[in-house]
Amino acid sequence: MADVERYKEESRRQGEPIHTEEQRFVLQVVQPGLAGLMDGSVSTLAPIFATAFATHKPHTVFLVGLAAAVGAGISMAFSEGLSDDGTLTGRGNPIMRGAITGVMTFLGGLGHTLPFLLPSIHAALILAYVIVGIELIIIAFIRNKYFQMRFLTSFVQVVFGGALVFLAGILIGSSG
Repeated sequence: MADVERYKEESRRQGEPIHTEEQRFVLQVVQPGLAGLMDGSVSTLAPIFATAFATHKPHTVFLVGLAAAVGAGISMAFSEGLSDDGTLTGRGNPIMRGAITGVMTFLGGLGHTLPFLLPSIHAALILAYVIVGIELIIIAFIRNKYFQMRFLTSFVQVVFGGALVFLAGILIGSSG
């Protein structure tokens, strides 16, 4: 704690901002939101598509996807909220970060779960594929805008990670 106070005092004496408003926004809102969106969009793919390929029952897939999104949201909220108190890192209020991360994780998982409310498994799968693609584009856009990562590089990285999880889900779901 003393080191943090010394750092802040030294920054104040030198007239340096500890964090600019934009940096604070990125650290305290964008980063936890992006982490949640990425986790929700990717981690829920395996259980959703494994269930879809194993059961061919859209309602069952919806329930599994909803459970995965809720569970992932709660888990990520606690993970982010308990990771640090924000004092040393400047990442802000841990409760706020946890809430942002949890909600975005839930929304990331919910997006490609909702199509399974449709009665046709084939229509639901097609719509879910489209929504996953949109989610991955949004993630690449956010990484490009706020973290100065080239859009194409970001998109390729996100698609690669998503494809691995998606393929795992298909392989597991098709094995039974």
